[in-house]
Amino acid sequence: MLTRKQYELLMFIHERLKETGVPPSFDEMKDALDLRSKSGIHRLITALEERGFIRRLPNRARALEVVRLPESVAPSLAAASRATTAPGKGFSPSVIEGSLGRQRSVTTSDGERAEIVSVPVMGRIAAGTPISAIQTYTHAIPVPYDLVGAGEHFALEVRGDSMIEAGILDGDTVVIKRSDSADTGDIVVALVDEEEATLKRLRKRGASIALEAANPAYETRIFGPDRVKVQGRLVGLIRRY
Repeated sequence: MLTRKQYELLMFIHERLKETGVPPSFDEMKDALDLRSKSGIHRLITALEERGFIRRLPNRARALEVVRLPESVAPSLAAASRATTAPGKGFSPSVIEGSLGRQRSVTTSDGERAEIVSVPVMGRIAAGTPISAIQTYTHAIPVPYDLVGAGEHFALEVRGDSMIEAGILDGDTVVIKRSDSADTGDIVVALVDEEEATLKRLRKRGASIALEAANPAYETRIFGPDRVKVQGRLVGLIRRY
């Protein structure tokens, strides 16, 4: 049995995931439930987790998934939620109900039909000195399906010039396929020490991991394997002129 606030928070998270594929921030939850502080949200999240309604995803900032909904919710809605957030699958834009991550057809100027996917933009990524971990949904961009293919994707706005020799410029938007692994030589979004995110080429050197810039002005940084977590691999680039 859920309290009124627990129920309201669960449904708010569920609806936000349906629409954007991204959980709301603690500030957004606080405002939606008209609470004075985020400590109340922490308590509600813990209570929902203990009761098996939500799950916190490891190694991702601000990552929640709805495992189940109350029996009072329409069975079809509960089934859709369970299918979308089945354990082990995580956030999957290609099947989330709502406008993001859904494949749709558009007509091009020459009359051809093209498949488009709406990809969430999750803030900025440093192509230079690492910045705070990625966690903020800002808007969505239409991306040709042929560019991304199947899988879970997100986009980031590039800040910095450390990848210019790889053709990635300050102000570009990179499209990333979410993955926790990569081959040596891949350009990846790397999370360093759970708090800094950067866009670099990954090199594996024995038991160590090197994050290599594509600009001689920046040094290659080498870390132990437990300090770097791959968040995704570069699959596309968008540039406005």
